[in-house]
Amino acid sequence: MKEIKANELKANEFINEQVAEIKDQVGSGLAINALSGGVDSSVVTMLGYRALGDKLLTCFIDNGLMREKESEEVVATFRELGVAVKLIDAQKEFFAALEDVFDPQEKREAITQTFYKKVFGRLVQDSGAKHLLQGTILTDIDETVAGIKRQHNVFAQLGIDPEEAFGYEIIEPLVSLRKDGVRLVAEALGLPEAIYNRQPFPGPALATRVTGSVTREKIELIRKATAITEAALEPFDYFQSMTILHQDRVTGIVNNERRFGHVIQIRCWDSIDARTATPKKLPLEVLFELGRRIPAEIPGVMQVTYNLTAKPPVTMEAI
Repeated sequence: MKEIKANELKANEFINEQVAEIKDQVGSGLAINALSGGVDSSVVTMLGYRALGDKLLTCFIDNGLMREKESEEVVATFRELGVAVKLIDAQKEFFAALEDVFDPQEKREAITQTFYKKVFGRLVQDSGAKHLLQGTILTDIDETVAGIKRQHNVFAQLGIDPEEAFGYEIIEPLVSLRKDGVRLVAEALGLPEAIYNRQPFPGPALATRVTGSVTREKIELIRKATAITEAALEPFDYFQSMTILHQDRVTGIVNNERRFGHVIQIRCWDSIDARTATPKKLPLEVLFELGRRIPAEIPGVMQVTYNLTAKPPVTMEAI
């Protein structure tokens, strides 16, 4: 795959080329895409909308793994842009697929199969669409092919034929770009700054931020911790932040009694394209306040830590 670097990218030309290619590939048929609200899926949605209009069915899959109020806010934003978004409740299917799954790669595979084969397979069959538009970028492919991390949206590079495996063809307009290039395209498409400067959020969502098994209770805990952390870090300029719920527990004290509680790790990154990253040098008073607030506001949390290791060797997400 030939990379188009951000400093070489002519965004409007790129948009026109991709719109024409999508029109050509889909022809007179229908296409479907999943909108998460992240910059990659948002750009693909707008490219598809420009190319196909009402021949594009845009869906937001509510997998139960998203951040607070994410589905409502994303659907409302795109309706204001003229794009109708269908909200699909698939929470039961995703939590059933993740039950008693501990291995990180197996969790990602469970999410991949649930998303592409079950949920989207059903939507494709019901709609008659023959194409799925998705926001795979070059970094997703690099990490998957190198064996660093199996990204849920990479298939052809692993020898998987989506049409044979799932029953539809996948169109990937962004595979020659990295995140910084995608942001330039998003801005050129007229997407709001809240979208094109939005921090990355993984396709498997908060499931990537729970080590060990994933349950509704753990997701609700990490959802609350994420909301607290993102609000506290809003004044700062950074590439991506996250909270991680670790599988291990630590001893704590509550009302002068010994308790075993959860460990939350905060990660906050400076990066350009996610290939490498360094921990953000946040003020100590901000970290101390998060260390106080999260255990105080989320029952069962006993300890908050901050990651100090760069990528590599650590990856940005926990799993």
